[in-house]
Amino acid sequence: MYEAFYGLKSKPFQLNPDPGFYFSSKQHQRARAYLEYGVMRCEGFIVITGEVGAGKTTIVRGLLDSLDPDSIVAAHLVSTQLGAEDTLRLVGAAFGVPVHGVSKSGLLLALEAFFVAQTLRGKRCLLIVDEAQNLQPQAVEELRMLSNFQNGRDALLQTFLVGQPEFRQILQSPGMVQLRQRVTAACHLGPLDADETRQYILHRLKCAGATDKPTFDAEIFDSVHCHTGGIPRRINNLCDRVLLQGFLSDRTHIDPELVNEIIHELQAEMHMPPAEPREGAHYAPLQRVGETHSDGPPAGNAEPLALDLDLDAALADTMDHQLAHIAAEQLSARLLRIEHSVLRQERVNLEILVHLQKLVATVRRPSPGNATS
Repeated sequence: MYEAFYGLKSKPFQLNPDPGFYFSSKQHQRARAYLEYGVMRCEGFIVITGEVGAGKTTIVRGLLDSLDPDSIVAAHLVSTQLGAEDTLRLVGAAFGVPVHGVSKSGLLLALEAFFVAQTLRGKRCLLIVDEAQNLQPQAVEELRMLSNFQNGRDALLQTFLVGQPEFRQILQSPGMVQLRQRVTAACHLGPLDADETRQYILHRLKCAGATDKPTFDAEIFDSVHCHTGGIPRRINNLCDRVLLQGFLSDRTHIDPELVNEIIHELQAEMHMPPAEPREGAHYAPLQRVGETHSDGPPAGNAEPLALDLDLDAALADTMDHQLAHIAAEQLSARLLRIEHSVLRQERVNLEILVHLQKLVATVRRPSPGNATS
């Protein structure tokens, strides 16, 4: 949408992982080195963990793109809350092994035969399991059992487990002792620091073809790092909105005021109010303890629940004041959200108007053949 305005060839801050925008921070270099080490060693498990949006999938996809398909057969699957046998079927399907209507024992034999066949052809098999924190214990055990397949001294399968931080805790549980003994290397991806955040933003803009636009005040990078915590996906989300707002307001220079405006918008969007009851909707009254429903008058005519409380007058006044203060804060927050919604709608309308003006100008521009001398 705003690429032409800034002279970009592509969108620099897209949320989908793209190896072409890979940023090699110190932590990412270490994680990539561990993965490459695992490929060379071809045994055991390599574990990579990190926060949501830390760049784990980007590293994995970059590694897959760099592998020689003539020497390595790689399968990449995203785990879900599946049982052990279903996980095995996912593994088989990822490697192209027939899984429909096959028993578990038949599936294991088929997988082993496939791994042996690839080894005899001079190829190695690599399994990458993303979102490993979703694996059930039985599924993890099945993956461990697959690592037992060997051809002489050589393992037939190399496995990478990539997951969120909680997967580290799962690995420390008593039932994971045997798997931990098979882990040859483990690495955790933390957030970028303030300087890496600045480098990351400028790197992605350069990858997208930026030259002299956009420009930035030096202070905005600290604001971005503070709001996003140095998580790449959060940085992408914020910077994408900042560039969009710069486009809508015809500004190629990004200053702290613009960044703070978008930060406040994002914070407001993350605190949405509870859904309002629909007009005309009926809700059953609160039921007293020990009371059972019976066929009687409609719920709307039920006797209200009476509370007999003996409160001190000063305490009652204090509670009344606090409740009034809470109500005022909720009203103020709701008005602020409405204001932000109106502003966003105005920006959308402005964007539509700009595109319509460009369209009209294009239609009115005379063609070379009709131009008069």
